[in-house]
Amino acid sequence: MTQQQHASPAPVGGSLINAATLVCGVLIAIMLSILLVRFVFGLGAVANMNDGYSWGIWVVVDVMIGSALACGGFSVALLVYIFNKGQYHPLVRPALLASLFGYTLAGGGIFVDLGRWWNFWHIFWPGYVNINSVMFEVAACVTLYILVMWIEFSPVFLEKLGLRDVKEKLNKVLFFFIALGVVLPMMHQASLGTMLVVMGGQVNPLWQTPVVPLIYLLTAIIIGYGVVLFESCVAAAGYRRKMEMHLLNPMSRIMLGVLAVYLAVRVGDLLVRGALGEAFKPSFVALAFWVENLCFVAPFFLIGNVESRRNPARLFLAGIAIMIGGILLRLNGFLIGYGHYTGSGWSYFPSFAEVMVTTGMFAIEVLGYIIITRRFPVLPREDVQLAS
Repeated sequence: MTQQQHASPAPVGGSLINAATLVCGVLIAIMLSILLVRFVFGLGAVANMNDGYSWGIWVVVDVMIGSALACGGFSVALLVYIFNKGQYHPLVRPALLASLFGYTLAGGGIFVDLGRWWNFWHIFWPGYVNINSVMFEVAACVTLYILVMWIEFSPVFLEKLGLRDVKEKLNKVLFFFIALGVVLPMMHQASLGTMLVVMGGQVNPLWQTPVVPLIYLLTAIIIGYGVVLFESCVAAAGYRRKMEMHLLNPMSRIMLGVLAVYLAVRVGDLLVRGALGEAFKPSFVALAFWVENLCFVAPFFLIGNVESRRNPARLFLAGIAIMIGGILLRLNGFLIGYGHYTGSGWSYFPSFAEVMVTTGMFAIEVLGYIIITRRFPVLPREDVQLAS
């Protein structure tokens, strides 16, 4: 496939009214009605958070997990722009679109979770800023990264509007934003892990470790590739398109390499700290640990050889396994393994309203992806795929 063919994505086309968009619309409407109650009457009116668990699923799922699942653009950018693997360029726009929605909604999730939401501007006001706070670093990096991604993705809209001159001018400085788009996720994904370190003994030793920033960074990269596998398979099935097996096959091999490094770091850390014994205690926390890590091991059995990587179903399952493993890693650290040693008696389980708000957030992402891919040049042209 030539470079010129790489640079010719096209809208998928088709109706925007279908079962998927209607379901998403209903879920979004439910979410908005709940948020109206939340912003008028406060967090306590809809959420089950308390003094022992001040972070519920709106932070852990929408922000911690949501931002990790939005690392596809970052992971593909590492291949294309840092390691100069230009053959993966057709994957950039779809991955960036998923990342764009994921991070934007993660930022929205933070806003929803703020108790005194009307003071959100304090985060960036010089008189309130605490430059020594890891939470400030995360907030600043995520906000800047959202802006950077919108700029990176803007050529898609400029092409649709026929503003070729504006696009050409933007392309001259786009390398700067691409560089930021690689550096910023590395900073805040590691810092999300640092937040566990700050929590100290409240977090179970299976997830409380000085190397958790490295663990979070490595898994963010791996999850990014897993999301690309998942998204490519779903898009191909949903739009009845040919899968880009010539790209997904070698990319999955790279994913397995990074995954092997992560597992070596994870197991090595547990052995060095003597924390592995926690995994053999008869508890729900230990069970959650094993499920998490079995999900990270599963891809080696699913796509560990060349022949299996040619099977779209196996690639799809490997992507799901990676995503579930990454979700559980963060869920275990911030909720399931949190508060394990406090003995305070506090407990937390999300309310129906919390679950529906989180579901609505993901519905926005799905609906946005469908609308933009159908109306804007994001996915590679089908005729180019068939000719490759």
